[in-house]
Amino acid sequence: MVFTYDKRGVGESGGVYAGPEVGTNLMRMVGISVQRKSRSRQVIGTNEKLTPYEALKAITIWSAYQHFEEHTKGTLEEGKLADMVILDKNPLKVSEDVIKEIVVIETIKEGVSVYTK
Repeated sequence: MVFTYDKRGVGESGGVYAGPEVGTNLMRMVGISVQRKSRSRQVIGTNEKLTPYEALKAITIWSAYQHFEEHTKGTLEEGKLADMVILDKNPLKVSEDVIKEIVVIETIKEGVSVYTK
């Protein structure tokens, strides 16, 4: 099977999966990357679907790598910036239809809470 992105190693940072309809809502991008459904609910490129885990990697680890920031961002490790979000649901545990509706409850940047819903 041939993919237009690399599912075996470092992939794309997510923007190529969802298109302009996502805006800045990264959980919507994750959901669209997993479902691959158009606005009319038709699946586009079933073989291009990401798992929820791969879609999360696309907006974290792979994105940091593409911006040459993998030494300071992308994963939670000692010595890296502690940027993360707290979500209202676990995208690895809910159905594909629910992922794009997940809400950010809190955003933590460099160890400091900068947004709380």
